[in-house]
Amino acid sequence: MARWIAGLDGCRGAWAGVLVDRDDPERWRTAHFRSVRDVLDTPEAPEIVGIDVPIGLPERIRDKGRSADNAARALLGAKRTSVFPVPPRAAVYAADYETAKAFSRERSEPPFAPSLQCWNIFGYIKEVDTLLREEPALRARVHEVHPEVAFFRLNGDRPLKAGKREAAGLAERRLLLAVAGLPPSLVASTPPRGVGADDHLDAMAAVIVARDIAEGRAVALPPEFEHDAEGLPVVIWAPAKGLGRDPVC
Repeated sequence: MARWIAGLDGCRGAWAGVLVDRDDPERWRTAHFRSVRDVLDTPEAPEIVGIDVPIGLPERIRDKGRSADNAARALLGAKRTSVFPVPPRAAVYAADYETAKAFSRERSEPPFAPSLQCWNIFGYIKEVDTLLREEPALRARVHEVHPEVAFFRLNGDRPLKAGKREAAGLAERRLLLAVAGLPPSLVASTPPRGVGADDHLDAMAAVIVARDIAEGRAVALPPEFEHDAEGLPVVIWAPAKGLGRDPVC
C-alpha cells in the first residue's frame, strides 16, 4: 500500500504542492492546489503534510514572537531571515491591517505590530488554523515547517550562499534536495502553472520534512514546545541534520 507524503508552500493565494510515495519515490506529482483541504482529499490522501504556514497562535506573545519563531531564528543565527514574528490570534483574525496592528500591540510583551509581509499571509494562517480547529484529527497529519530552516539543516547547519530567487540559489537548493533523497526527475521538474520556481523548491523542502516526521527523525523547534489555547502545537519541524541522506523511503 502506498504511503504518500506532501509538502505545501503558499503561492499566489493558493498552494504549491508536491506529493511523493514513500514506498516508491519515483511516483510523485506536483500541483497548484486551491486549498489545504483539496490536498488532504486527493486520491493520494497524504499521511503527513509539511506546510509552510504558522500553526499554533498564542493569545499573547512574549519575547518578540512565538517560541517556535524564536527557536528558528536562533538556529539560523542570521540578522535577516524570513522567520518573522507571528502575532497573537486576535490580530490574525482582525478585519484590517490597522486593527491587526492594534490588537498585536495590545497582546504582546514587548508590544510589536505585524509587518506588512506577515499581514499578507494571514489568509493562509486563518485557513489552516480554522481547518485544524474544526477537524482536530487532522493535527496528526498537518505540520508546520519553514523552507529556510529546512535548507539550512540540509546544508549541514550552514547558510546558503545565494538567494532563493537567484539562478545560483535555485541550483544550490536543487542540489541539496537531490542529495537529501528526492528523485532527480522531481528535483528537475518544471513548476506547475501558477507556481514560481522558488515556491516549487520550497514545497519540495517541505516534503523532505514530512518524510522525516513520518520516520520519527524530524527535529522540533523548540525541543519542548507548548500548545496554544486551542490545543495546537507551537512548533516548527526541521529535517534531520546533514548531507548524504538516504532516499525517501
